[in-house]
Amino acid sequence: MTDKAELAEPEGDDDLVERLTDLDEELAAQRAAALRSGLDDYELDESDLDILETVSDDPDAITYLPALPVLAIVGRPNVGKSALVNRILGRREAVVEDTPGVTRDRVSYQAEWNGRRFTLVDTGGWEPDAKGIDASVAAQAEIAIDLADAVLFVVDANVGATSTDEQVVRMLRKANRPVFLAANKVDDVRQEPNATELWSLGLGEPRPVSALHGRGVADLLDEILKVLPQVSRVAKQEVGGPRRVAIVGRPNVGKSSLLNKAAGEERVVVNELAGTTRDPVDEQVEIAGKVWRFVDTAGIRRRVHLQQGADFYASLRTSTALDKAEVAVVVLDVTEPISEQDVRIIDLVLESGRALVLAFNKWDLLDDDRRRYLEREIEQDLAHVSWAPRVNISARTGRHLEKLVPALELALESWDTRIPTGKFNAFLAELTAAHPHPVRGGKQPRVLFGTQATSRPPTFVVFTTGFLDPGYRRYIIRRLREIYGFEGTPIQLNMRVREKRKR
Repeated sequence: MTDKAELAEPEGDDDLVERLTDLDEELAAQRAAALRSGLDDYELDESDLDILETVSDDPDAITYLPALPVLAIVGRPNVGKSALVNRILGRREAVVEDTPGVTRDRVSYQAEWNGRRFTLVDTGGWEPDAKGIDASVAAQAEIAIDLADAVLFVVDANVGATSTDEQVVRMLRKANRPVFLAANKVDDVRQEPNATELWSLGLGEPRPVSALHGRGVADLLDEILKVLPQVSRVAKQEVGGPRRVAIVGRPNVGKSSLLNKAAGEERVVVNELAGTTRDPVDEQVEIAGKVWRFVDTAGIRRRVHLQQGADFYASLRTSTALDKAEVAVVVLDVTEPISEQDVRIIDLVLESGRALVLAFNKWDLLDDDRRRYLEREIEQDLAHVSWAPRVNISARTGRHLEKLVPALELALESWDTRIPTGKFNAFLAELTAAHPHPVRGGKQPRVLFGTQATSRPPTFVVFTTGFLDPGYRRYIIRRLREIYGFEGTPIQLNMRVREKRKR
């Protein structure tokens, strides 16, 4: 049973803003340095030291923690990709059903093997129609490969290589990526000869595995990790140039109208960077005298004709656009109730760590009744993003489109914000003095030291002597927002529980 006190958040202390405003910054920096040196009495690992060494108090400094390497799993439906994903993750996360092409909510997962962490991209979850099967599989795999450092191609060893498999192979050969061939469903020694027949695909040695029983998966992962780089070569964040915006949302909410209106209304399309499916079209647009770069507009303008798999494909497109963007504009249709899919797209933005603006579209079609319901829906379904700027627009008429710019600027400014280490530790000291953490099991966890590891999004690391309750962590984040703004950006708060060194 969950202790209610554990979930409760302490009330705010209104004097805190005043005390922090009057703070002597030099003194705060000296105190933070003393707290930092006190950490040397605790057991710190290499990653702790990395964080502490890369921290800078320069508000313009941008530090990126290296992106994890990416492994994409490709293959036609029903060959056991999701079962293999679950086996690699060591937990049941991807949906597994006998129906080919079950839609998934998420397409990428954090995995770990022998102390190495990497991102796993599952490209399952669509059911191609009979006519377009080869094209659909290839298009799906193409995007996944573009986002990956290495590819795991899964084939059902008991069925053998099909024409669809051969289609994917042709495309894999063109891609400059390491490819591993997994011959799945080899559950025992008797089925191993089936795997050897897959040499005919010309992708090198077929590795017999059983996703169901785990047979051969460990050896396969060992081989993959030999070629997977320590830091991803593809998942890189660009720096500089016009700020990058992704327009996302479920189908038919007005994403393309918004983009076309933004481009057409000002009649200044700076340039259109041509691209293919694998290199989506970006468009530079001037709105209210400022140039913005809208990313992955190919995914917005050209509807992919995959009937059953459209949801999954849209989710993959959204993830791809977010990877390249700095801020996401989530477009919501106010004439319809806020749906699960809307919330899921917002959660994808939060997961990606991008800044967030909510654009409530078709505002000109709103009547009083619907407005009352909408406010209630926003309160209930979007409470977790109450910090995101809201703009009410009509993409069709262009009404209030200019309000998008200040909202984007505010969200990006928050996303870039860095709090000096001295200030952050003074904030933590005041906070914990006014509202100490509840005692748990006879012990009271103490905050030893805190620092902002990175901006974009603001990511704070707090070193503690014990686990901080979720309610207390939410309290710290809420107070950070109240004092420093952070409108339009997610805040990440990571805890590192450390014990004293044994003398």
